[in-house]
This record gives sequence, C-alpha cells and structure tokens, in this order.
Amino acid sequence: MGRVVVVMVGLCLTLAAGLAGCVGLLGTTGPGVPGGPSGAGAAVPARWEAWDRGAAARCPGLPWSVLAAIGRVESDSGRSRAPGVAAGSNPAGAQGPMQFEPATFARYGVVGPGGVSPPSPYDPVDAIYSAARLLCADGGGHLASLAGAVAAYDRSGTYVATVLVLAQALASDPGLPDTPAAAIQFAAGELGVPYRWGGTGVGGFDCSGLTQAAYEAAGVRLPRVAQDQFDAGPAVADRTAVVPGDLLFYGRSTRAVEHVGIYVGAGEMIDAPHAGAVVREEPAGWGDFVGATQPG
Repeated sequence: MGRVVVVMVGLCLTLAAGLAGCVGLLGTTGPGVPGGPSGAGAAVPARWEAWDRGAAARCPGLPWSVLAAIGRVESDSGRSRAPGVAAGSNPAGAQGPMQFEPATFARYGVVGPGGVSPPSPYDPVDAIYSAARLLCADGGGHLASLAGAVAAYDRSGTYVATVLVLAQALASDPGLPDTPAAAIQFAAGELGVPYRWGGTGVGGFDCSGLTQAAYEAAGVRLPRVAQDQFDAGPAVADRTAVVPGDLLFYGRSTRAVEHVGIYVGAGEMIDAPHAGAVVREEPAGWGDFVGATQPG
C-alpha cells in the first residue's frame, strides 16, 4: 500500500469524470440485480464480507464495498500466497492482506473484534478494521472525498479506478462470483486507454477487443467480434436480469450486433465506444440494446 500525504486534486477530478460518477452509486443496487451473502467461488468470501461490513460501520458513510474491493485487489481477500500477505513483506515493504506499510500500520493499527492484541497487519480482522480507520481519517466517510481517500491508500490512478469500479459491482451484487469480478477488474484497469479499431490491447481496444481481453484475464475465452460473442452466449433472459460482469450488446437486431460493453452495476457499463474516444464507464443505454450474455 502506498501512503501519500497529499492527494493530487487533478487525479480526483480526472477519476470523477472518467468513472461517470460511480462513487455516487456505491450505495445503490441496480434494478433486477440480486444481492445476497457471498459463498464458495465468490469474489469476496462470506466471512470477509462480514468483516468489511462491520469495519465500515465504524466510519459512517464509508461503503463496505470499498473495503472489500481493496482487500480483493491487494490480496484476493487474503487468499493470495504472494510475499507479504501471510508473513514478511512484499518488495515495497507492505505487509498483510490489506498491504500496510509498517509505519502506517503503527499509526492506524487497531484490534478488530476477535483480532489479535497487539494488532497485527497479518491478522485479517485487524487489517480490515485498520484499513477502515485509515480510510476514514482520509475522508472515506464522505462521497465527495472517497476517491481521494482511496488515492491516499495507493497513489496509482489505475488502482483507484479499479477499486471504485469493483466496489460499485460489489455494492450491486455482494455475491459477485470470482470470474466476472476478475473481468471487471481488468476492464477497470483499462479506463482511459484509447479506442483503436481492431485493437486487442496493444495500442488500444475496440469494443469486442476489450471484452475479449477482460474475460481472457478471468480465464474465459471469447470469440473476437461482438456478433460472435453474442452468439456464443449463454443468453440472459432480459435486461432486468443483468448482473455485474454480463456483456451488453447493441445493434439493429440479434443478427446485426454492432457494439458490446461489460456491465458493472447500477446501470453503468465499461466499453470502448468509438474512434476518438477512450475506454470509459458510461450509462448502459437501452435504446438499441439487443441482448446480454453471461460468459463463464
């Protein structure tokens, strides 16, 4: 975890525009999107979700889903075996499943319910409750300063975008499975990358190049073009049943698909829209919507 004293205002403004206001959607659930306890194969395990919710409650206004997203990005909610998660430090000196720098944990470390005393960055309860305390100190309890609080946790703009989009998806579907979560993480990490006709990642993406790459990162192979991705299915019953990670298709008909994006919750999608644009988050309009699929 990178700890910075000053958060660049320009970064926050850029994120606010590029994420189409997703910060304001973290407490919402889109129509037709089920919520429920996480289980086996979930992006966030059930016990982690409970810890995230309990820790967030100590900072009124802090979305539990932001804590959950940070935990997943930092250590796959404690499941990663990378150096520094369970013991020792990573190459940057960060420790534990929430990846604290020692000096930061010394200042903000707290014993969570059932945690160890003195608090340890390697104990997941202590780590989550300490992360909530840190985020709260940096303004995480207020929507207007939430992006800045995440930026103070890690200065990377890509990191902030990934956390906020993944948090949006988890707020819409707490039981979000691992596969679509991984696809969403990838897509969020590409926000701002230029549109490129025929692009599959080198120098940019077109719409189906982005969705193909996102699901490839999640271990699912998709066809190359939007029409073939739609035909590959499996189909979602109708637009009221879409959940985060579903692919949304647009065009003149089911036999003339022209565009595809990946749904991220609360009526928003990430897509590579057209020449001259960049990969962005925007409302998932339904005017020329022809159907959705649920890969994996």
